[in-house]
Amino acid sequence: MKILSEIGPDLSRFANVKHFCSWLGLCPGTKISGGKVLSAKTKRSANRVRQALKMAAMSLSHSDSALGAFYRRMCARMDKPRANTATAHKLARMVYFMLTRGEAYVDQGQQNYEAQQRERSIAALKRRAAALGFAVMPTTATPA
Repeated sequence: MKILSEIGPDLSRFANVKHFCSWLGLCPGTKISGGKVLSAKTKRSANRVRQALKMAAMSLSHSDSALGAFYRRMCARMDKPRANTATAHKLARMVYFMLTRGEAYVDQGQQNYEAQQRERSIAALKRRAAALGFAVMPTTATPA
């Protein structure tokens, strides 16, 4: 409700999703000089929508949803405040597409994420075996 009361249902004033996220102050900065990254911090903002999205992102730490898994992956890669901002940025993109395209949110869930991880690990094992000159043949495991 807070997001809708702040921005309204019509997002036509934003050219695209990148403009929307930049207005919220959730995009990383691009302060580069001579090819060297000087700063990539997000701009400070007292935007209420940004605060609501960051609070929602913080609550995902123990969630079994795909967004919760995303937040935990980001926490493993970076510190928690940056992971929180990255997750809020993802939430902002979802809100934009829900309001402009009328799409409903569909959670892929933890089960789908685990199945994708399993498929990736099987593919990686097959690649490693092929590099060593072996072929992997899947079999059904029987319980002992």
